Amino acid sequence: MHMIEDGISFNQIYRTYGINSNLLKILWKKYQEQGSSGLRKVKNIKSDAILRKKIVLDIEQNYITLQEASLKYGPSTSRIEEWLKIARRDGIQALKAKKKQGIQSGMGRPRKNSKPLTDLEKLQKENYELKLEVVLLKKVRALVEQRNAHLRAIGQKPSKN
Repeated sequence: MHMIEDGISFNQIYRTYGINSNLLKILWKKYQEQGSSGLRKVKNIKSDAILRKKIVLDIEQNYITLQEASLKYGPSTSRIEEWLKIARRDGIQALKAKKKQGIQSGMGRPRKNSKPLTDLEKLQKENYELKLEVVLLKKVRALVEQRNAHLRAIGQKPSKN
């Protein structure tokens, strides 16, 4: 911030230090409004549907930028951008929907089926497992033959294993 105060441009700082000029502009505005305390990391903001709706409507109606909305309300620009996409795609009411948190169903190890398998299902399962085993053995045989051919090509004898 001292460099900007000394008259060095955002682009020059970007070229020298690799800090994104848009981020520098946001930080500069925070620094101007709040001083050095505005540059400290803030806790994540738990946004409710009312806040999300308020931010999206403010951007849409007053044509403020994502950076200005972020400075005004607190959430990051990327989070606000997600809310804008949802509101534009599914409508403003879609911002009320809560995401399910935690492990989604279908993830992890499949549960054991409590009901016993029928004879047909048992045979189908065994058939499937045997087909998988055959495919795996064919791949192993092909790899062994490929290795032996390579060894013969370089003048070595393949092992008897």
